[in-house]
Amino acid sequence: MQTDTLNPGLSLEHCLKCSLCVDVCPMKAVNPIYPGPKQAGPDEERYRIRSPYFYDYLLKYCLNCKRCEVACPSNVKIADIIQRAKLSSGKSSRPLRDFMLASTDFVGTMASPFAPIVNPILSTKLAKGAMDALMGVDHRRTFPAYSAKKFTTKMKGIPQDSFTRRITYFHGCYVQYNFPSLGEDLVRVMNACGVGVDILRDEKCCGVAMMANGFKGKSMSMAKHNMAILSDAASAGRTILTTSSTCTFTMREEYNHVLGLDTSPYKDNLMLATRWLYEEIEAGRIKLAFKEGIQRKIAYHTACHMQKLGWQLFSIEILRMIPGLETVILDQECCGISGTFGFKKENYDFSQAISSKLAANIEEAGVSEVCTDCETCKWQIEMTCHVKVLNPITILAQSLDIEKTRELNKF
Repeated sequence: MQTDTLNPGLSLEHCLKCSLCVDVCPMKAVNPIYPGPKQAGPDEERYRIRSPYFYDYLLKYCLNCKRCEVACPSNVKIADIIQRAKLSSGKSSRPLRDFMLASTDFVGTMASPFAPIVNPILSTKLAKGAMDALMGVDHRRTFPAYSAKKFTTKMKGIPQDSFTRRITYFHGCYVQYNFPSLGEDLVRVMNACGVGVDILRDEKCCGVAMMANGFKGKSMSMAKHNMAILSDAASAGRTILTTSSTCTFTMREEYNHVLGLDTSPYKDNLMLATRWLYEEIEAGRIKLAFKEGIQRKIAYHTACHMQKLGWQLFSIEILRMIPGLETVILDQECCGISGTFGFKKENYDFSQAISSKLAANIEEAGVSEVCTDCETCKWQIEMTCHVKVLNPITILAQSLDIEKTRELNKF
C-alpha cells in the first residue's frame, strides 16, 4: 500500500500488533467499552477503507493525546487514523452542544464584552444545572473565566514601534478571550530581551476543537485561513511564536496529518516561545537577568501534545535557568480533559478517572503551583487539584529583572 506524506494514516500496514499502544492508552485503562488504539486505529481502518459502514461510534472516546503514537515502535500514526475516521463520519450524539463547545471564537466574542455578568452566571448551580439538562455539559465542570478586554485590545496600548528586531505572535483563542495576561507576559519578556511583538492579521482559532468534534468542513476552513496568514508571515522571514502546545501541535502537525494540508511553507517558522528563547539564549543572542531572593517550588507537567512534539525540554530548561526556583518534573500522565471532551456529561467521569494519576503525582510533589504549556491542562489541574497553574512564560516574566535584562540586550 502506498504511503503518502500528506496521508500518514496509510501507515497502518506497519502495525506489528505489539499492543504497546494499548498499554499506554489512558482511556482504555478507565473505560472497558473503548476498543483501544490498536483496534480503533489500524485494525478497524482496514474495514473502514472498504466501507464507511464499519465506522465505530466508540471512536468518540479517543482523547487524541498521542501517547499511542509516542509508544509505537513502528511509527504508526494511530491517533491520526482515528481522528481522520471521526472527521470522515461527522457523527455526533449532540451536534449543537459539540458545535457550541468548539466555536471558541464565536462564544468568546459574545461572552467577552459581558464578562462581569457571564462569569458569575456560569459559576452558579442554576446555570450549570441548565446546561447539564439541556445541552449535556456536565454540571460538575468549571468553565474558564472570560476577560472583559481581549488581548488584541490590550496590545493597542503596548507600543512596539521602537523595536527593530521582531517576532510574530499567534496568541490563540485562550489568550484572546480568557487569559490575556499570558500574552502580556510574553510581550513583557520579549520587550525586555529587545524584541518587538507583532500580531498575526485576523487569526482564527487553530481549529483543534472543531477537528475533535468531527466538524470537517469548519476545521478545513479555519485551517486554510490560518495557513494563509502563517505562510505570509513565514515568506516574509518572520518567526511565529505561540504559548500553547496544542495550538502549535495542531498547526504544525494536525493540519497535515489529519486534514491532509501541506504545512511546509510555514512549519519551520512556527514554534513555542520557550523553544525559541532557549535557542536564542544558548546562541548568546539573548541574555537574561533575574530578581534576587527567589524562593519558589513548582511542578512541571508535560502536556500530551507537548510530549508528542518532544519540546518539553525547552520549557524545563528555561525554568531551570531561574535561580531559586525548584522545579519538580512530574511523570508524564494525561490530565484527561482533552479540550472539550471533559466538558461533556457522558465523558466527565472518564475524564476525572484519567486525571487521578496526575493528581496523585501533584499531591506527592507537595507544591502549590504547577507549570504547563497547555491551557486545557491548566483548567483540569486547577479544578481537580486546587493548585495554581501557570505557563512557563508567566513564571519567566515574574522572575525576570526587567530593567537589567533590557540593559543586557541593548544593541
